[in-house]
Amino acid sequence: MVNPRPHSTAPASARGGGGAAEPSWPLTTWQGWHRFATTDPLTPPQPGDPPRSTEKRLAYHSSFVTIRTPAISQLATQVRTLMILGRHQQTTARPSLIVTGPAAAGKTTALLNVGRACHLAHTRKNPPPPGSAHPTAPVAYVLVPPGATAKTLITEFARYLGIPVAARMTQTQITDAVCHTYTHVGVQLVLIDEIHRLNPRTTTGAQTADLIKDLTERLPATFVYAGINVTDTPLFTGTRGAQLAGRATLITCGPLPARHGTHHPFRDVITDIENALDLHHHKPGTLPRHAPYLHQRTAGRIGSLTRLIRQAAITAICDGTERITKAALDAVQLDHLAEQHNRPTRNR
Repeated sequence: MVNPRPHSTAPASARGGGGAAEPSWPLTTWQGWHRFATTDPLTPPQPGDPPRSTEKRLAYHSSFVTIRTPAISQLATQVRTLMILGRHQQTTARPSLIVTGPAAAGKTTALLNVGRACHLAHTRKNPPPPGSAHPTAPVAYVLVPPGATAKTLITEFARYLGIPVAARMTQTQITDAVCHTYTHVGVQLVLIDEIHRLNPRTTTGAQTADLIKDLTERLPATFVYAGINVTDTPLFTGTRGAQLAGRATLITCGPLPARHGTHHPFRDVITDIENALDLHHHKPGTLPRHAPYLHQRTAGRIGSLTRLIRQAAITAICDGTERITKAALDAVQLDHLAEQHNRPTRNR
């Protein structure tokens, strides 16, 4: 019998128990996903809370909270709608979503956030019976491997639920096992990350794209893809690209603008990040005042922004200043993309 949770049980944190440390399962396995989805997210310090230790505050800023961006809100709404739309669709593939945008724009964060929300909503409505050995698995999270072939990708689908794959098994046999098991355990949402790695212009890429199309038609689930600048890749070209483009809604997870009409979305996100900091002497309102500088520094990319502020917060704890200043922000060396964007202006 196929076991969607191999090695007997879910992690202790998922079961609510203690005991010895569990293996560190990746998110691309059921154990890792279940732990991620069911572990309480980090929360900012609240008024009246006892002070946290230095080590706990360093760990907090290292992991940090998920800042809800416009892309996350849009994706959550679209996923809910499309899951309802495709719930009773039987004859053709269900409508899907593609999250696209440049690197460090928060695509994977949006994908994981929506997946976690779906997982928790499903388990609240459908709690597993006491002592159930095979609970439902409403969400699957898979990465497209580098140089993916149809067989290596379907093997990733099998690995997620611990479906045994022998070297002698054909792609068709693995696909049949995956479709049977995913349907049996109730997968409703399939998240496929790094979709830009697929190139349907090559023979192996075309076969892999055909596999995904086959899965969308055989599995009673909504598919959501994420990749870097997907519209600039071969993924939307040719007959296969036209089929995907005709079924998928595109959600752009791009840099946040400094101003959108009368709103200031980038400054609003900075305010949310600042409100989540755990620093003893930081003055509220400091970071939003530096919004123009921070936008120039990060090109509006949410990944670069959160990294910049988190690194500055960790430095502030380590050096005892316990606050973030513009000088402290300027001292942080960011990812190469952000530095390439910023340095020419700063060195004039």
